[in-house]
This record gives sequence, structure tokens and C-alpha cells, in this order.
Amino acid sequence: MLHRQKPILFSQHAHIQMRERGATEEEVVETIRTGEEVPAKRGRRGYRRNFQYDRLWGGRHYLTKQVLVIVAEEAERLVVVTVYTFYF
Repeated sequence: MLHRQKPILFSQHAHIQMRERGATEEEVVETIRTGEEVPAKRGRRGYRRNFQYDRLWGGRHYLTKQVLVIVAEEAERLVVVTVYTFYF
């Protein structure tokens, strides 16, 4: 789990997806540091974490927001490739 402590760099694509999907940098970092590791394609790592939400998103009320982060691990850092959110 030491890889989770590497510095985190956000790709431009990840920032765009975060804005469109309602995820914050703090949520993404927390997901990488403490979330569940899940399979990802192309040698990347996935991390998933649920957050208490209890707000409106897209005109509907949701209690939970799940953040799924896809990361490419480099020698000295983790690069956030993209971020998905799921509301339920």
C-alpha cells in the first residue's frame, strides 16, 4: 500500500471529468488514500469510495456519492487519469 502515499498529479482530462461529474480534489485524494482497490484496465489501478452526500444532483436527491478513480502509477507519482461518480 506504499504506492498510495506517492504524490498525486491530476491530468487535464481528470479535472474536466471531475467538474462534469461532481467530484472534488479532496474526494479523489481521499479515495486513492483510503478507498477500496478495484481492477482497472491497461495496467492501471482503480480506487473506489462511498461518501455521504444527501443532496441534489441533476435534479434528484441522493444519499450517497461513489467516487471511482483510475490511476496510472509512475515511479515517483500517481497520475489521475479519469474520475467517475455514481449517485444512489
